Amino acid sequence: MAEDEMYPMTQEGKEKLETELKDLKVNQRPKIVDRIKVARSYGDLSENSEYESAKNEQSMLESRVATVEHMLQYAQVVDKEETDEDEVTVGKEIQFKELPDEDPETFKIVGAAEADPMSGKISNDSPIAQVLLGHKVGENVDIDIPAGVMHVKILSVK
Repeated sequence: MAEDEMYPMTQEGKEKLETELKDLKVNQRPKIVDRIKVARSYGDLSENSEYESAKNEQSMLESRVATVEHMLQYAQVVDKEETDEDEVTVGKEIQFKELPDEDPETFKIVGAAEADPMSGKISNDSPIAQVLLGHKVGENVDIDIPAGVMHVKILSVK
């Protein structure tokens, strides 16, 4: 199996995907099938917007089911206990500050499947996470960003 087929994620992220997959298959799929049946009963399918809409929704749902199944098949649950306590890895919360004197920022590095920047979870594929991964508390790190180079110091890893 190729390394790029792996989806690193936390146990929490894997469980969230499993819950989503169950909902898609058990709840959402039957609802769409019912919508298609009702729309078919309206007759001529060539000008039936309800049927077309339901089929499009079914297509999107099946695409998401396939994506989630693939991610779960190649999930690599990261055990943060297997790494050094102060090393930046997937599943850990990182606090850093931009040098020389910016306020500290905190975020958790998670797998791409569970990233949610608005709630402080950034993908391990993001440019900031890519640079910080493997570094330790107290290290100064330079991160290339579109505006130039951001100089940061890692304050804590939990």
